Amino acid sequence: MFDIGFWELVLISVVGLVVLGPERLPVAIRSVSRWVGAARNMANSVKDELSQELKLQELQENLKKAEQMGMKDLSPELQDSVDELKKAAAEVQRPYAEKKDEQPSVTTSHKQD
Repeated sequence: MFDIGFWELVLISVVGLVVLGPERLPVAIRSVSRWVGAARNMANSVKDELSQELKLQELQENLKKAEQMGMKDLSPELQDSVDELKKAAAEVQRPYAEKKDEQPSVTTSHKQD
């Protein structure tokens, strides 16, 4: 990502020690490491979402091809994509079905005056 060598890190550490002092330097390092970790997590989540979207787009294209072919005599690759898309659609619908089954019970208490 960054092209920082050993001597550059030593120089940054020495400047940080002089500027911040020995008391605040560990706190500053922890803060920076948290920011870097948060940025990495965000970048990984965006990368995962993009790969999922690309996969979903590919599955949709394969489904369109399958529909154009009339869902008959599909190649194994297209049949696998159709099956995977059906499975994904079932998984998406499943959480909503569970929420419908789990109706929260509402209890009311009446105060007697």
